[in-house]
Amino acid sequence: MDIESNRKARKWTRKELAGRALWTLCSPLFRWSPRPLWGWRRFLLRLFGAKVGKGVHFTPSCRVFIPWNLEIGSWSSVGFETIIYNLGEITIGEHVTISQRSHLCAGSHDFRDDSMPLIKANITIEDGAWVCADTFVGPNILIEKKGIVGARAVVTKDVKAGNVVAGNPAKVIGHR
Repeated sequence: MDIESNRKARKWTRKELAGRALWTLCSPLFRWSPRPLWGWRRFLLRLFGAKVGKGVHFTPSCRVFIPWNLEIGSWSSVGFETIIYNLGEITIGEHVTISQRSHLCAGSHDFRDDSMPLIKANITIEDGAWVCADTFVGPNILIEKKGIVGARAVVTKDVKAGNVVAGNPAKVIGHR
């Protein structure tokens, strides 16, 4: 592996670096806010460029890495200690539940290249889907309308509309 090349590679623009630094400084205002202050957390995310629908609930302990790479539809919720690692764009539809301790990972490295360049991938979760507790959703994943990802599943392939998946790797176990 050529770690030196990876470390020297320019992965972010100056504007992105400044935005990430500012978000890091302001994120305690998000994380230390009392649980019922849903509107305050929506406001902070919007201030940093997130597209947030009405009535969205973000618990204070969830972690959003790059707000401007997040779009979430109305009446969705993000549970406690959820990680939204959105190096690429993460789009979450309306009436979606992302349960506690889930990890949405929209970034990785290209292991086929010795310099391991950063990959900024996307994740899309369509309307009415449910990502249950402790799940891992990997880069470049689409969870279609009303798809369900069972607790502790590892999603490495798209989930078709209405399918219920579980396991590691996640496999179809039913239909909604």
